[in-house]
Amino acid sequence: MSLIPQLLFTGLGIGAIYALVALGFVLLIRAASVVNFAQGEFSMLGAYAMVVLSGALGIPYLIALPLAVVLMAGFGVLFAGATYWPLRHRGQMPVIISTIGASIFLANFVLVAYGPSPQVLPGLFDNPGFEVGGVFMDSQYLSIMVAAAALVLLQYLIFEKTLLGKKLQATSQDKEMASLLGIPVALMVLITFGYSAALGGLAGILVAPVLFVSVGMGALISLKAFAANIIGGFGNIPGAILGGLALGVVETFGAAYISVPYKDALAFGMLLLFLLVRPQGLFGEKIAEKA
Repeated sequence: MSLIPQLLFTGLGIGAIYALVALGFVLLIRAASVVNFAQGEFSMLGAYAMVVLSGALGIPYLIALPLAVVLMAGFGVLFAGATYWPLRHRGQMPVIISTIGASIFLANFVLVAYGPSPQVLPGLFDNPGFEVGGVFMDSQYLSIMVAAAALVLLQYLIFEKTLLGKKLQATSQDKEMASLLGIPVALMVLITFGYSAALGGLAGILVAPVLFVSVGMGALISLKAFAANIIGGFGNIPGAILGGLALGVVETFGAAYISVPYKDALAFGMLLLFLLVRPQGLFGEKIAEKA
């Protein structure tokens, strides 16, 4: 029983990463009507950018971190120009296929550049953590949770309380009407991709000291974040957060009490259960269609 609080803390830390990447999915779904399957590769690229900046170039960590996030935001804009913009009038499926192809290209590009060996990235804090009530509060997991909470609040405020958020949502709902109303649709889409890439890159940087930096880290994170999105309710911000946290807790407890090799299977088993019992997710609305 004394192990349960420790596992819960660890699970919430891992789940916060899934939630951050799931937020990137939600952002693009709500603002650009796009499902970006390269979102996980944004996390991988952010982690490698941090390895280059703080490791190879020797830039101090506190300077390299925001610089890496800014670089990822710029990359997100370029990514939009390459994968979304040429196909924006051809429906969602060509764009989805384009993002899948881009994710494969990015993973293989990094594999050629750095090889298959994992890279080591130190954490933000030198102090490993502290103990509270018999639970060791790992400093890296704490930083992940704090960053996730801050970004969730920021994203909520942007969408619900700002004119920019209203413009982003209007662009998602009807790009032609939004353009007629004077909203710069192209700029809204570029902002969306830039912020989504920055979000994914930050998630990769935060989780890198826990999982190491490797080419395959993005694919698994992306799949679990997408699963979290479905569990919570497709395109729903609170649902993405709760779904990500739930997945992290389930796989952590599964690894401890059932089997470490099957912890990923437990997470996707949870997704399958939701698809069978409640396909609209926790916060999704059930939509009925007439025959």
